[in-house]
Amino acid sequence: MTTAFGLTWEYRCPFARIMADHVVTALEGGADWEVTWVPFSLTQAHVHEGELDAWDDPSKAGTLYAMEAGIAVRDRRPDRFLAVHRALFEARHAKGLDLRLPEVVHAELEAAGVDPDEVAAEIESGWPRAEFRKAHTSVVDTKAVFGVPTLLVGDAAVFVRLMEGPGGDAELARRTVERVLDTITGWPELNEFKHTSIPR
Repeated sequence: MTTAFGLTWEYRCPFARIMADHVVTALEGGADWEVTWVPFSLTQAHVHEGELDAWDDPSKAGTLYAMEAGIAVRDRRPDRFLAVHRALFEARHAKGLDLRLPEVVHAELEAAGVDPDEVAAEIESGWPRAEFRKAHTSVVDTKAVFGVPTLLVGDAAVFVRLMEGPGGDAELARRTVERVLDTITGWPELNEFKHTSIPR
């Protein structure tokens, strides 16, 4: 039976990158999962009462651009989404690039086999931002989601931080994600489990 779950993402978060790497690597290795990729805005999450929402504040548009590109590819070119998803995370966290710059995002899109002009036109039309706003607001209002990465499984929404990526090992990636999913569905009594320090 196919396992279905949602996963929030934001390209600026290193922990979202690690979880996405596990999920993408496992999917590329044949994992039988139905994954709903749910965009979440860290910019909007840090808007204070009385301030403009991120979606309406022109000064914050740059922080939304890469996510809007990801949404556009997810919905218009789903065959290229995993490649673009990985590329944008790696651009930020492995290459140290600034995803607020459209030219940086466009270069990563092109390298992943997507026409950046087409994506830019989709972003300009406004629907990716509307979808971003809708998805973010929905998980905040209905699931009390506060950050990334959050796994959405049935009625549960669980914020999870993994410390290491799979290093290209699809079987390790699959086992890791399924272990997390099994904990969520099989042990709902566990509400919080967090090390007080990280021995590294």
